[in-house]
Parts: sequence; structure tokens; C-alpha cells
Amino acid sequence: MKAQVICIPGSVAPAAQRYKPLIDGAADAADFYLKDLEVYREAKPPSGYSIEEELAAVDRFADSKGLGRFHLIGYSGGGFISLAYAGTRPERIISLGLFEPAQIPGQLSAEEQAFFTVLRHKLDGLQGDDFMRTFIREQVKPGAVLAPPPPGPVSPEMQKRPAGIAALIAAFQAFPFDRDLLRAAPFPVFYGYGDLSHSEQALKAGILARLFPDIHVQRYAGVHHFVPSEQIYTAPHVSALGELWQRAERLASQLSY
Repeated sequence: MKAQVICIPGSVAPAAQRYKPLIDGAADAADFYLKDLEVYREAKPPSGYSIEEELAAVDRFADSKGLGRFHLIGYSGGGFISLAYAGTRPERIISLGLFEPAQIPGQLSAEEQAFFTVLRHKLDGLQGDDFMRTFIREQVKPGAVLAPPPPGPVSPEMQKRPAGIAALIAAFQAFPFDRDLLRAAPFPVFYGYGDLSHSEQALKAGILARLFPDIHVQRYAGVHHFVPSEQIYTAPHVSALGELWQRAERLASQLSY
């Protein structure tokens, strides 16, 4: 039986775009279910938007697909949501695969807080293209090459991004979470990050490595948070996730809930 995998994207690219290389590369090993973010469900973020809303939506989505338990993949903002989901609903998770989660839920360390304070300060008051340029630039190392925006008018979907990203950042801060929940995770975890992303990504990798009892961390050379998806979900990365799913299925068969 194929692995049953739910994929949650980040705050910029929708799930179909973000995960296309993964789906193409692992079609023989997994069935993929793409869950876009609730913050983009409408033209503007929902009133009172919260991470709890995203978690409840994942529950409904999984139930609608007949998935009692599943593998969960999260990128960037979807990585935060995936961590929150895995911590609060561990009985539903077979494995967790992350690439550069935007933030780890729960009380921030001093180093994490310093990064996000600077990021919020630089984004404050910005809108549209200025917001997006700053949001992207602040999350990569100096000198990292950033692709220019596509030519032509901004699509209606991309016009949602500045307000949606701001709503996500606020929701991250407001979400109550005890990081110690992750210490009891019965499932294996894969954490990937690029060496051209801000050093805050390596910091998060270290924090999660001290929390999860079963985690593999992989740094990818020449990669940062905003490279095209095919540079993230390369053949070695896809293979690593396939190995994660196989091992997790064996472990899950030994557990009872």
C-alpha cells in the first residue's frame, strides 16, 4: 500500500506548485493530498483568523479523504501548522516531514525572538511589493540569489499574500503551545533546510533535534527558502522522504492507540 501523505504549503506558493516535484518524484510510493491554507480561502484573511482554524481544517480535510492516520509534510508556514498539528494530534501522524518551518510553535528562545522581532519591525507598515521584497530578503543570507518576480500584473492569488502573511505572523504569536508535547512524539521526523537560508533555520533545526526523540536533520547546499521547488524536492530529498515513510510505516505497525 502506498503512503498516504497530506502536504501543507507555505505562505507564498500554493500546494500544487510547491509540491509538484515531490509528487512527480514519488508518485509510485505515495498518494498525495494537497491542503492549501485557510488564510487564503477568501480574498482577505478570515476575521479572527487563528492557527486553531488551520488545525481544524486539516482534521476535516483528512476525514473527508478517509485518512485516520497519515504522513504529514509541511513547508514554511505549513511547517508551523504541521508542527502544531503533530504536537496536538500525535495519534493521527505516521511521520512528519518538514522543510524550513516558518517558526516553531511555543515559547521562543532569546535567539528566535531576536530574529522575529527584527523581521516584524522591518515589515511594519509595508504593503504589496515592498512587503514581499522585504519578507523574502530578510530570510536568506547576504548574497543569496533571489529570482525576480514574474513579469506582468500580479495575479489575484498573489495579491492575497501580504495580508495573509501578516495574518499568519500574528497567528503564530497568538497560538498557545507547549513545546514539550513534541518530546512524546511516537513518529519519526525529517527536517530539511538550505545553507543559503538565514541562520535562524539551523537554529530551529537544533531546537527540534533536542525535542523530538526521532529526527533526522539534513542541510542542502546551494538552497534557500525561496528557490524554485524543483531545487528543494530534488531526487535525494524525495528519496529521503520515501525512506522516512517506509520506516514510519514499520514503526506504526508496532504501535497501538
